[in-house]
Amino acid sequence: MLTGQTPAPEESAAVRLTLAALPPAPRPPAAPPRGPEPPWIRAWIDWGLVTLLARLAPGTPQASPPMPSGPPHCDSTVPRHHSATRTPQGASGEGWVPWALRMGQLASLALPGLDTPVHEAARSGAEALARGATRSLLRRDFVTAARVTRWLAWLAADNVALPLEAALLVEDIALRGGGNRCLLDVEICHHMLGLEGV
Repeated sequence: MLTGQTPAPEESAAVRLTLAALPPAPRPPAAPPRGPEPPWIRAWIDWGLVTLLARLAPGTPQASPPMPSGPPHCDSTVPRHHSATRTPQGASGEGWVPWALRMGQLASLALPGLDTPVHEAARSGAEALARGATRSLLRRDFVTAARVTRWLAWLAADNVALPLEAALLVEDIALRGGGNRCLLDVEICHHMLGLEGV
């Protein structure tokens, strides 16, 4: 899916089987804080999977679920740890820590060819993403660091100016991180940054 190549028939069949067993919600839940976070994140991941499959394997019978609503706004004027459910009176969003962690959970959407309200939030929150990736790296949470950095790599590929060098961050995670999910996100970052073979 990252390269735009048509998936092998058995791969498409496996995804269709998964979607048949665990179909996307017919109506997406409300975004936090109006609705609970886990079903909303699942709805976005399902939407991305179905949308990409439909683009790459035409003729897929799976109907695309409705697009969920966008994420809460990241507000640099509120304390960094305030989530959308606990923002101070009059605040228009949430602090960068919970916002960046949520964006990390949505990292599977950070792919070329997708552009949604989540991607627009990433564009307007580049500094918060940089802070979130750096914080996770310093805490040795390499899985989260890789997920958040995937958004930074997507932004760099989208020609958005970043407050740090995404390629250096990716290489640091690649050297110190581990586990299949972390390595997968690092390889996706490599591809988006044009660093294959590094």
